[in-house]
Amino acid sequence: MPYYQYRYSFGYGLTPIVKKLMIIMGIFFIIQMLVSWRITFYLGLVPLFVWKKYFLWQLLTYIFLHGGFSHLIFNLIGLWMFGGELEGYWGSKKFLRYFLFCGIGAAICSVILTPYQLIPIIGASGAIYGILLAYGWLFPNRLIYIYFLLPIPAKYLVIIFGLIELFSSIEGTGGGIAHITHLGGLLFGFLYMFYPYFKQKVRRSYYKRNWS
Repeated sequence: MPYYQYRYSFGYGLTPIVKKLMIIMGIFFIIQMLVSWRITFYLGLVPLFVWKKYFLWQLLTYIFLHGGFSHLIFNLIGLWMFGGELEGYWGSKKFLRYFLFCGIGAAICSVILTPYQLIPIIGASGAIYGILLAYGWLFPNRLIYIYFLLPIPAKYLVIIFGLIELFSSIEGTGGGIAHITHLGGLLFGFLYMFYPYFKQKVRRSYYKRNWS
């Protein structure tokens, strides 16, 4: 998750779920260093293992592993910067539910679209991209400062990152970055955010058809 800074959410500090998620990721990272990086084949997301060997826990555990210190730090920064305000807005339970929904959903997309992949996918980036989408949805005009310099509304940042991930996944570029997982996080984030509007529209259509 690339580094960016924005103006307002620092006031939220470390909200409860964000803090716990950061601690869990830190613990997993220490375990990776102390035990062996080979643990990524057991707890990371290996699409072939998920559907062929039924390693279903990998759909969840891959979120908390990371490929290096910088990978971990960037995701922690993204979680803190955007997740804190979302948790403050939604409440802890809904925020955690959304985080896991996007993270697991991103994993499902990777398993479906790259079913024979044996290289482990690790990191919370899919869930973080989902958080970014929700942030852009709820606070579309909030200015985000990329590298402290360029201000851009959150809604446009989501679109830009979505297009970058889409083109990168099509061209197969990225040096090991799981673009499909990132897109999966955006997709499941969109489905989660759009569902209430869709449900309301269907309900209104039903009542209009049956009671008008």
